[in-house]
Amino acid sequence: MPLPQCDTPPTPQETADLRERYRRERERRVRPEGPGQYRSTSAEFGYFAADPYAGEPADREPVRDVVDVAIVGGGFGGILAGARLRQQGVANIRVVEKGGDFGGTWYWNRYPGIHCDIESHVYLPLLDETGYVPEWKYAPGEEIRRHAVRTAEQFDLYEDALFSTAVTSLTWDESTQQWCVTTDRGDAFRATYVITATGTLSEPKLPGIPGIETYRGHTFHTSRWDYAYTGGSPEGGMTGLAGKRVGVVGTGATGVQVIPLLAEDAGHLYVFQRTPSSVDVRGQRRMSPQEVGAERPGWATARRENFLRIVSGEDAGPDLVADRWTESAALLEKLLPSFRRDGEPDFEAAYEAADHAAMNGIRARVTAEVTDPVTAAALQPWYRYACKRPTFSDTYLPAFNRADVTLVDTADSHGIERMTERGVVVGGVEYEVDCLVFATGFSVGVSGVTSGKLPVSGRDGVQLLAARAQRGPRSLHGFTSNGFPNLIQMGSMQNASSVNFTNILDEQAVHAAALVAAAQERDAVVEPTPEAEDAWIRVCAQGAPDHEWFHAECTPGYYNREGRGRPNGPTAYPHGAVAFHDLLRRWRKENIDEALRPRATTPVVGRP
Repeated sequence: MPLPQCDTPPTPQETADLRERYRRERERRVRPEGPGQYRSTSAEFGYFAADPYAGEPADREPVRDVVDVAIVGGGFGGILAGARLRQQGVANIRVVEKGGDFGGTWYWNRYPGIHCDIESHVYLPLLDETGYVPEWKYAPGEEIRRHAVRTAEQFDLYEDALFSTAVTSLTWDESTQQWCVTTDRGDAFRATYVITATGTLSEPKLPGIPGIETYRGHTFHTSRWDYAYTGGSPEGGMTGLAGKRVGVVGTGATGVQVIPLLAEDAGHLYVFQRTPSSVDVRGQRRMSPQEVGAERPGWATARRENFLRIVSGEDAGPDLVADRWTESAALLEKLLPSFRRDGEPDFEAAYEAADHAAMNGIRARVTAEVTDPVTAAALQPWYRYACKRPTFSDTYLPAFNRADVTLVDTADSHGIERMTERGVVVGGVEYEVDCLVFATGFSVGVSGVTSGKLPVSGRDGVQLLAARAQRGPRSLHGFTSNGFPNLIQMGSMQNASSVNFTNILDEQAVHAAALVAAAQERDAVVEPTPEAEDAWIRVCAQGAPDHEWFHAECTPGYYNREGRGRPNGPTAYPHGAVAFHDLLRRWRKENIDEALRPRATTPVVGRP
């Protein structure tokens, strides 16, 4: 993929000056605690334990039966796994979900202004299968949630599902060749196969601000929006905030969406910002079915594949989506390892020049749209394009032109200093607020399985986390691990990635369902050999890109562990999602038996 054209490349001195500016701005924001600056949301803040949408769960008898497949998680990962299992003819499926319905992150996140930043026609999965055509280019959260429900209904996933229920343990029973699944509702049922689809955005995080527990005003996290307090809906109209002083902590993707609506409804809005987002044009609009070619069979699959190929640096032909993601796709080179420039002379210089031009354009947009020069200067992002996930909005920057909106830049104090009973202290100044909203996101990549909240005990009682701590992550294709039979994990470990994660999840669901179907047909157990794991680790290590230096220079964020860096290593498939999906298809056709073993016998040797 060619880099964006840079008509006026920077001089060597301009490049040196910009690097120094980026370095200074980074140092203003780095905190020595790294990811430790955040705290658990469950200890002091009880509203994370409650479900504001389902209320208290209804009493029911504990479940004590047997199912073929238990799916942990009812977000799009779990829904897609269930749908693809149904297509494989698997009938006895149970989804266990801690929320009150399907939807995952789109169930919990219902804050004002919520939309997806990926075009709806490629983000929403199974559009061809459900016959649904989104109305907007970027779908609002409620439309996405309803599509999750629609899909679950179409594939009969409500049957035997357990909602408002959290899985508390997974334990392999070698004698029965089944998993024992326990939950916080007293359930203790068995499953031949378990698929974990617990997501990458399931654990909300709060900043560890000194004195946060002493604040006496109203607080909530955006993933548990308190409409009983604010009034209104995801479209706005928060009459409960009239005359109130409201503070928002966080200016990432969530903050960029919610702040314009809070600005309209609050008496006065204080935006506490440590690092500004890069805010590009969204270009939201309605789109007709004819415009996306919805009359053609397979239109959505073709559009989704076109988007994936473009943002993965592959030849895709005409750009069907044509938005800021595809326009700036080449600048994602430091995030998506499929972008390879081996042997291309002067690539880094050309890349830096293109990055310089793109970020200058984003900074110029701030200056053009924000009238106060001091506020505009604080809103300008001084880092490389791929250091943070870009955001898109047509209303965020103009919100700061309102007299009742105050931007409080916290960079010089490396974030908020402390909180008091009345408000927030920055630079020695106390800002009194009646309500404080935490738009601080999630611990990306952290789930019940990876955090230990959901212990997984494999053969001979070996704990999954303990095994990973001792030997490092080990898997075949990122899905299955030796010593944990019939356990299939969906997620990002030793797998492929993309900015459109539902596309990744769907390919994973197809693969997981194929493994289950093959094992059922052969009366076998899904389990790779250690040799197969070793071979896959070598595949992931060979040709892994050298991006450690890039992320070490980036402003702090979840991409680089809050400034700690992002070390090179065999953590993902190094040749991108398109190549990975092709590899899986060939492997399922030619070598799937190598991931299976007869029940209660020694595994056979496998290879990726």
